[in-house]
Amino acid sequence: MNLKGACAVVLAATALTATALSGTASAAPSTLPSYSQWQADVKQAVDPVIPWLRDRVAQGGSKLAIVLDIDNTSLETEYNPGRPNKPVLAVAQWADQHNVSVLFVTARTSSSSARSQLGSAGYPVDGICTRQSGEGTAEGKQRCRRELTEEGYTITANIGNRSTDLEGGDYERGFKLPDYDGQLS
Repeated sequence: MNLKGACAVVLAATALTATALSGTASAAPSTLPSYSQWQADVKQAVDPVIPWLRDRVAQGGSKLAIVLDIDNTSLETEYNPGRPNKPVLAVAQWADQHNVSVLFVTARTSSSSARSQLGSAGYPVDGICTRQSGEGTAEGKQRCRRELTEEGYTITANIGNRSTDLEGGDYERGFKLPDYDGQLS
């Protein structure tokens, strides 16, 4: 085989490998559960929240608050963009009715569209803290919770679907919603 023929074989093999690799990546089936399964999993994760809050409110304290993540926690971003995640909305409404502030801590870098979306979805919004430009997700959420506690809030419940929602401290109890190995942002 001459050099021209050898180059053609190498190029053909490279093209086949690239096609196989790209075909594998795009043909991977989605492993997200159905909407009804996700809702069942969310409900299971948040079922203990209201009993926890009921007990916590009975203990008293000033400026009690809950902190909620937004995407795929408060809003059904993956399944039904803009719609409220009803089990989480029920927690927020209970908190609001019992004088517990409803605060949002998000990886988003702007609060204006978030405030509008949350309001349209029926959430009471007592405050939103966003990630600053150049700040990592976990770092931003930790900073937000620290700033909220410095403002005098006692964060009784912290609810989110990613581990970054719960990293660090400045809250009494965390509630983790499913993210299916990071597939829900």
